[in-house]
Amino acid sequence: MKKEIHTFTLLLDNENELTNELEDALFQAGCDDGILYSKNQVVYIEFDREAESLEEAVISAINDVESAGFQVARVEPSDLVTSAEISRRAQRSRQSVAQIIKGKRGKGGFPIPVAGVTGKTSVWSWAEVSNWLLKKEKIDDPFLVKKAEVIRDINDTLELRKNPFLAKKVNFFIHKIEQKPDAINSLLSESKRKKYYKNK
Repeated sequence: MKKEIHTFTLLLDNENELTNELEDALFQAGCDDGILYSKNQVVYIEFDREAESLEEAVISAINDVESAGFQVARVEPSDLVTSAEISRRAQRSRQSVAQIIKGKRGKGGFPIPVAGVTGKTSVWSWAEVSNWLLKKEKIDDPFLVKKAEVIRDINDTLELRKNPFLAKKVNFFIHKIEQKPDAINSLLSESKRKKYYKNK
């Protein structure tokens, strides 16, 4: 497979300022294809890394950074996007995206937001949105979807590594949610059931 240049950003955990020691350590670890920045007490590295795939590029960069003694918190561009960011990434006007979201253009079925429905700003998963846009022929670059899915999956993995009990919690709640109503009722104490039905 032909190697290509992949652009992405790694955010460092527990690092809030640039130092010569940090820069030297990362350079010696093989991060000479990245540029260090600091913003709002967050240190991050913008990479242009050559590899056969985006996944290979990101993982190799994470390995290089962590071999220097630092930990990667997240990869960007983030999977979470506003309607304005959807417009920018999909290279469509804000008005066009707003109409698509509201179902005024096309047959509807746009992915539901992952957060913000009851607030002022809704947020979507770019992996879900880009997949939908590709299927509806509103974008024509399948790599956009692949890139979104790779970054989402790697970020999910980094989150699980940071919180190893998260997987157990997820499995616990899936088990509870998928139980039948009678089984859920049996988990409640008699007093809680009475209070629940009284408030209905």
